[in-house]
Formats: sequence, C-alpha cells, structure tokens
Amino acid sequence: MTTPATTRVVIADDQALVRTGFRMILSARGIEVVGEAADGVEAVDAVRRLHPDVVLMDIRMPTMDGLEATRRILATPTRCRILILTTFDLDQYVYAALSAGASGFLLKDVTPEHLAAAVRLVTTGDALLAPSITRRLVERFATPTPTLHRDLSSLTPRELEVLTLMGQGLSNAEIATALTLSEATVKTHAARIFAKLTLRDRSQAVVLAYETGLITPGDH
Repeated sequence: MTTPATTRVVIADDQALVRTGFRMILSARGIEVVGEAADGVEAVDAVRRLHPDVVLMDIRMPTMDGLEATRRILATPTRCRILILTTFDLDQYVYAALSAGASGFLLKDVTPEHLAAAVRLVTTGDALLAPSITRRLVERFATPTPTLHRDLSSLTPRELEVLTLMGQGLSNAEIATALTLSEATVKTHAARIFAKLTLRDRSQAVVLAYETGLITPGDH
C-alpha cells in the first residue's frame, strides 16, 4: 500500500504553549510541523522558506496580525492553505480572513481529532467551513459592493445558478438535486467558477455571492 504524502504545517501563534500543544497533537497523528511563528512577520517568512501545505494562523499577534499575514501569503503564488485560529465564533476578523482567501477557521478549543481532520481536509483543496456557517459570517459582516467583481458577467447562466445556490449554503449534492444535474457536473461548474473569478475555494465563492449582491441576507 502506498504511504500518503505527509502534510506539512506551520503554526503561527504568539503563545508558545499553544504552539507546543498543537505541535504535539498534529505530530501524534502523522502530520509534520515544519515550523513555528510567534507573529505575522515570522509566519510570512516561514511560508517563504518552508513551503508548508497549511498554516494554522492566529489572528491577534504582535508586530503583524494574522489577517495581514494571510493577505501577504495568499497574494503570492502559493499552494499553501490558511486555517484561521480564533477564540471567538463569528469574529469579524474571521470574515475578513475568508475574504482574503483563508480556507476556514477553527476555534482554539478544537478537539485533537477535529484539528487533524481540518488540516487534512484543506490540503485537498476543500474549504473547512460548511457553507451554512460561512453564510452566517457573511450575512453578519458583508457589505455588498456590486462593482467589486465586474467579471461576474463571465459566468454562463448555469454557472451563475450554481454560484447562487452555493451562496445559499447548498452542498454539491443539494445543488445537483435542485438543478437536476449529476454531482460530478456540479463540481465541474464549481471548478470553472473558481477559475473564472480567481477564487481559491467554496468559502470565497460564498463571500463573493454576498459582496456582489447576488445573494442578500435572508435568501435561503
């Protein structure tokens, strides 16, 4: 049996005990922690040097916070995924991080099993958040800016339908049922939407659906 490639992680948190705890949890589950960072500047440098698959990124750190570090990391050509660590559910900074391209967020009291599963999930290119959770974030914090993504017109009518249903929190299977399509076809449409609109994953697609006014709070 082929041994799967080891997932490489950088942990960015200003608390040494938090970093140590997460390192122990991940290492015990076969996930390699290749570096640590105590602030955003160190996190950006670690990604540049170590090329990890995932960064566990705290938001509130000295020198440079995790939000700015996320922006800087994802503004460069990289396959690295960012998981935001926070002590606050539905934190407005989490929404800003998702807008910047983060693949999801974790509360710091996450269970060891959930932490390891989350890291592995985002390495597959998926978003950690269920679309319905992302929707709660954007309904609370998004400000519609219809001119922000003028290239929305590049979508076909079917792709626009798929994006709308994503914004409403439907899974691929639910979108397939709603549009009488196969799930594989929905995945193909989703991939084309991501490519045309330069989106990293589903979380960004949901955010964009609200920011462009395609979806408004209460549209379920």
